[in-house]
This record gives sequence, C-alpha cells and structure tokens, in this order.
Amino acid sequence: MFSLGFLEDFGRFLLWVPQVFKKPENWTMYYKETIRQTYDIGIGSLFIVFIISIFIGAVTAIQFSYQMAGTLIPPYYIGYIVRDMSIIASAPTITSIVLAGKVGANIASEIGGMKQKEHIDAMEIMGVNTSAYLVLPKIIGAVIAIPMLVTLAALLGSLGGYIASVPTGLFQQSDYITGLQSFFIPWNVVMMYVKAVVFALIIGFVSCYQGYFVKGGSIELGEASTRAVVVSDILILIADYLLAVLLTV
Repeated sequence: MFSLGFLEDFGRFLLWVPQVFKKPENWTMYYKETIRQTYDIGIGSLFIVFIISIFIGAVTAIQFSYQMAGTLIPPYYIGYIVRDMSIIASAPTITSIVLAGKVGANIASEIGGMKQKEHIDAMEIMGVNTSAYLVLPKIIGAVIAIPMLVTLAALLGSLGGYIASVPTGLFQQSDYITGLQSFFIPWNVVMMYVKAVVFALIIGFVSCYQGYFVKGGSIELGEASTRAVVVSDILILIADYLLAVLLTV
C-alpha cells in the first residue's frame, strides 16, 4: 500500500511540474510575488539561522577541544575543523533541515489553506495558472534566499567557535585564526552552494506539492504540513549523501 501511494504521488508530481514552469500570464505579478516570497523566506528565517549556527559552531569547538586534549594535534586545528564542518556539513545540511520545518510547513499551510477555502478554484476560473503563480515564485524565492542563509550560517558557525574557544581560554586567538586560514579548499564552498540549491529545490517542491494537493479539512491540512517537513528532511539527507559521494570523488 505504501508503494502504491508513493507511485501515485510520484506520478502526479511528474505531471504537475510542467504546469509550474509554464509562461507567466503577467510578469509584473510574478515578479512582485517572487520578491515577497524571497523576503519572507530570507528575513523571516534570519533569527533561527543565527541562533542555530552560533551554537553549532560553539558546540563543535568545545567538543573537538575535548577530543584533542592530551593529543599531539596542534591547537590551531580547531579553527580548521570548525570552518570546514560549517562549510561542508552544518551550514547547508542542518540549516536546510531546520528551514524545512519552518519554511516548508508555512508554504504547505499557506497553499493548503487556499485550496480548502477554494481560492485556488476562483483563481483558475479567472484564467490564472495557479500551479505556476502559487508555486514558481516560492521555488525561486527559496533558491535565492536559502543559499544566502547557508552562507550566513557558515560565517556564524566559525564565529560561534571563536566565541566558545577564545574568550573562555580554550585556545589562543592567533591559533584559532591560523586554523581558519589553513588548508582552505575552494571546492568546499562550491559544494556548499550546490547542496544549498538542491536542498532549496527539495523544500520548495515538496512543500508546495503537499499543500497544493491537500484534501479534506483542518486535520488533513495539518497532516500535509507534517508530511512536507518529514519528506523534505528525508530527501535532504538522501541528497546530502549522494552529493557528498558525487562531489568528493
């Protein structure tokens, strides 16, 4: 039964995607909606990204300080470890998982609510391609805003490691900064942005799909929002593994 439901959803999704990318009826209307969605996703998520990134960087620094105690590993390695952990793993992956819960649930609830109140039906009667107008600006907004948030998360992760290790006396400032500047590989930044764009597409498409095809009342809408978060998180983790394999060979 699970496999039949999955195949049904997958087939409906493949038939629905071409409708999303049809030519807009009114470019100005789409442009304004895209700007609004980008602002909502980006500015609306700044606080949670700030808090999570700072503390992940701090915990990473403290944890590796504990692991390095009594070893011959140079102290400056802590800056190198925190930097690369932030760029490769925590910034794109953990940030996207958190955004799937915040942004994804909001998108699914917004579109699902419009579906239940028959706003979508009214727009279609007026000749609006609702699959494109309600979904495409959100996809574009996510692809623009989420990589920016991931960039901020990577910077804040390194800052969090500094705050946790230097003022507390775990490491000297010169050691931490030397570590941040050591063994830098530009390809890691490319990998971070590739992951950020892929994860943004996953969050956008999954959340919009769950909201657009919701049926029933408020209970079903809540279930659709939950599915949007769960499915997005699972696909992000699978994509993270596949991209790590493809981009590091």
